[in-house]
Amino acid sequence: MTVPTPVRRASVRKAPLSLADRLFSTGDDRRTARLIEDAIDGLEARLVVETRFSAGLVDAVARYLLDAGGKRVRPILAFLTAQLGQGITDEVVTAAASIELTHLASLYHDDVMDDADQRRGVPSAQYKWGNSVAILTGDLLFARASALLAQLGERAIRLQADTFERLCLGQLQETIGPGPDDDQVEHYLRVLSDKTGSLIAASAQLGVIFSGADSRYEQPVREFGEKVGIAFQLVDDVIDIAPSDDDSGKTPGTDIRAGVATLPVLYLRTEAETDAEAASLLARLTPEALAAAGEEGSNETIRLLREHAVTRRTNDEARRYAREAIAALDPLPSGTVKKTLVRFAETVVDRTN
Repeated sequence: MTVPTPVRRASVRKAPLSLADRLFSTGDDRRTARLIEDAIDGLEARLVVETRFSAGLVDAVARYLLDAGGKRVRPILAFLTAQLGQGITDEVVTAAASIELTHLASLYHDDVMDDADQRRGVPSAQYKWGNSVAILTGDLLFARASALLAQLGERAIRLQADTFERLCLGQLQETIGPGPDDDQVEHYLRVLSDKTGSLIAASAQLGVIFSGADSRYEQPVREFGEKVGIAFQLVDDVIDIAPSDDDSGKTPGTDIRAGVATLPVLYLRTEAETDAEAASLLARLTPEALAAAGEEGSNETIRLLREHAVTRRTNDEARRYAREAIAALDPLPSGTVKKTLVRFAETVVDRTN
């Protein structure tokens, strides 16, 4: 297998701008976009500083996933909600840096948990340096994130601690799985809320808090972040089984082949209790059955799942969460922030990668 060459930072720097291009349209919107783009530039430099710990390999590993790119969605949301107050203050930038470091740290740990060999188009840290190095690097980044928020006072520390607790709880609940009396779909959605929604929610809330915006806006943007985070992951479940193209080279059903029970599979399990055709398809979707079927047979099985009603149902559920996220924004004043958050939710459920 050919190992991809790590992507240089300069070649991926435009990712936040391409997201902004989709979110901001009018003249006023574009002025806000330029403020956020400039803040992202400053954040990139700040993140390089905050991932320095000592000379040599430690810093190389700590900056590894940072250099591999990323859309910086969470800082963008913090910088956007900060427009409800005094704008992108120094405190907002510090909070955004902490949130992004927390997200990066979670990726190092996730790849160990999932035994992933790739992340952001490059070999994963645990694939290159082993589990111990990847875990300790994630711990270092979590520690640095906590140190940054400590500069902002007790409230920031408590918010970060609550968010970190939920991140860990979500991962633990995913690992343990639902109990015998738990609804599997409800359990799965709770995991998504903790693992993804909590950090996006915290990002939006920190932008409000440290820009000095009206405290009445905190709960609306927090609920928005929670709901849109779940929608994002449900769309990922559908994208996972989308057909590959010549450019991506991705294998359809990567998660399912690894034994991950995504929402389409969970819905199929429910239908399989009373439907023989669903039960037959479900039996073909085990990692063992997919491996035994070979490339052509397994791709055909993934296609059948992609065209099954459970996949449309997953898409519908993602759109429902996006609608609820948008509805949560009702208390916000009309203008660029509200309009752009709405567009963000719509972009999440319309994306194809």
